[in-house]
Amino acid sequence: MTRWGLIGASTIAKEWVIGAIRATGGEIGSVMSTNAERGKAYAAEHGIAKSVTTLDEIVNDPEVDAVYISTTNELHREQALAAAKAGKHILCEKPLAMSLDDARAMVQAAKDAGVVMATNHHLRNAATHRAMQEAIAVGRIGKPLSARVFHAVYLPPHLQGWRLDRPEAGGGVILDITVHDADTLRFVLGEDPVEAIAFSQAGGMGKAGLEDAVMGVLRFKSGLIAQFHDGFTTKFAETGFEVHGTEGSLIGRNVMTQRAIGTVTLRDASGEQELPLDHHNLYETALTAFHDAVAGKSKPNATGEDGVWSLATGLAVTEAARTGRTVGIEPGF
Repeated sequence: MTRWGLIGASTIAKEWVIGAIRATGGEIGSVMSTNAERGKAYAAEHGIAKSVTTLDEIVNDPEVDAVYISTTNELHREQALAAAKAGKHILCEKPLAMSLDDARAMVQAAKDAGVVMATNHHLRNAATHRAMQEAIAVGRIGKPLSARVFHAVYLPPHLQGWRLDRPEAGGGVILDITVHDADTLRFVLGEDPVEAIAFSQAGGMGKAGLEDAVMGVLRFKSGLIAQFHDGFTTKFAETGFEVHGTEGSLIGRNVMTQRAIGTVTLRDASGEQELPLDHHNLYETALTAFHDAVAGKSKPNATGEDGVWSLATGLAVTEAARTGRTVGIEPGF
């Protein structure tokens, strides 16, 4: 059994990850919050035995085997490096860091320490995206030529906060949502992006000049081009993920979501058919793989290196939107 410490008394842990850890055989023994009262209340609410206020206390706790980092983005590097140094396995929220150098340092520290490091990219765990990945891998749409991702949503008030008013914490829609698009595209297509071009928008939700919507295109190594639309401002849109190939198309609807829902339709010369899906909680799928990795049976579904790739793509999109130029994507391992 893996014993966990939570670095950050976060909403995502509350809504998704605490339940997934426990459902997959893990135990949560401690939570860290720099606000002592918040930490105590959070621990009491979620049945966690201990709350602490410092990083040292949680990473050096002998009763903690792994940490889940869900603080704001600018804090991830220091926390991951401390966890690795203490020999703790690491599940970190995306984006891994604010810079590629920091993200690479985190991955390297975990390797040097011999601990498991994973990025919490939940979407690659969805039955919909796994079905699409499998269909492409066995050639059901021929050679993939293009893709489209619709991931414009409405950011509810309880999640707005720093995402809209703290650029120094990595706020804005690109580092929050576009990184998920990048990871899901890499997973489904089985290849890496090489360049990006984009336009961002400030539609009235973002403060301090932060973008709250973005549209752009990624080009992949094979020449495939992928269009994406991400937003915090679209109250009535649906999400989707499409891949179009020489022999068919895959149409995913309501698939860019934390919930285990959505459909995938295959269209080809024989007509339309809906792919069979075995929906399961995305975070439980991720935590099952993580616990297996800790036990030496496999690797995480989304590794630290996957997190570096998605960050590299997000930073390239940010630069492309800022300059109006096409920007290369290179994780620089």
